[in-house]
Amino acid sequence: MNGEVVNESRRKFLLGATSVVGGAGVVGAAVPFVASWQPSAKAKAAGAPVKVNISKLEVGARMVVEWRGKPVYIVRRTAETLAAISEIGDDILRDADSQEASQPDYVDGSARTLAGREEYLILVGLCTHLGCAPLFRPDVGAADLGGDSWMGGFFCPCHGSKFDLSGRVFAGVPAPKNLEVPPHMYESDNVVIIGVDAEVA
Repeated sequence: MNGEVVNESRRKFLLGATSVVGGAGVVGAAVPFVASWQPSAKAKAAGAPVKVNISKLEVGARMVVEWRGKPVYIVRRTAETLAAISEIGDDILRDADSQEASQPDYVDGSARTLAGREEYLILVGLCTHLGCAPLFRPDVGAADLGGDSWMGGFFCPCHGSKFDLSGRVFAGVPAPKNLEVPPHMYESDNVVIIGVDAEVA
């Protein structure tokens, strides 16, 4: 009788141990399987879309994400900034209407963004001169960038090119074009997808 009790206990122990080991094996097999659903680093570099949560981006701030191996700047602009951008004259900017700029057809106007999403600016953070990364300089009136005429924007430390807070290049600097606007769309109020055209999605 005692032997049967011992065997029953042993049987339960072995069954439990086998279940634990089997469960660990399932998890071990599932992790790489689920991970394979995510785009690889090679796929991202080749242009796989990148989802970005912008819910915590504060007004007046910038965040940087990577797409196709390039930095992408996302800036949340204030209403005052947008008003100032619309008043910058053609005499200050090389291409105020972005006629020569690299940007999707659905992006237009001085805000250079999707209609209804003017608060957010999305740019490839590479100077159109030689590809340096421009610094984010939102400080209005910065003495080293023109004083009262500087309404905030981007400054390339390599050769001195300046861009406004829509990425439009100033006249008389080495950069020949406005900063590039990548294809993008909004999945929701808080999530933007870089690398997918709004018109296609």
